[in-house]
Amino acid sequence: MPRTTQLRTYTVRDGLLDEWVERWRADIVPLRLKLGFEIGGAWTDRERNQFIWLISYEGAETFAERNALYWASPERKAMGLDPGDYLLHTDDRTVEQRY
Repeated sequence: MPRTTQLRTYTVRDGLLDEWVERWRADIVPLRLKLGFEIGGAWTDRERNQFIWLISYEGAETFAERNALYWASPERKAMGLDPGDYLLHTDDRTVEQRY
């Protein structure tokens, strides 16, 4: 399967950017890595109250199939993390690396 990379931009609720980053780092990243995803980096844009990150997957399944496995996993459900509590808007773009 080809490598799929998504550039994800999340607009975070006022006052919750740092809390979101900590939850993402402590809860989401370890499970994503365990399930074979790669994290290409993560940034905050404080002026726009945004969190931006790169996530990739290359394996036997498609990105969408693997992402569905992530969301259906018992570990994800046990997080008790509802993105809607933190995020006002998400923009997920599939991108191709050129350099």
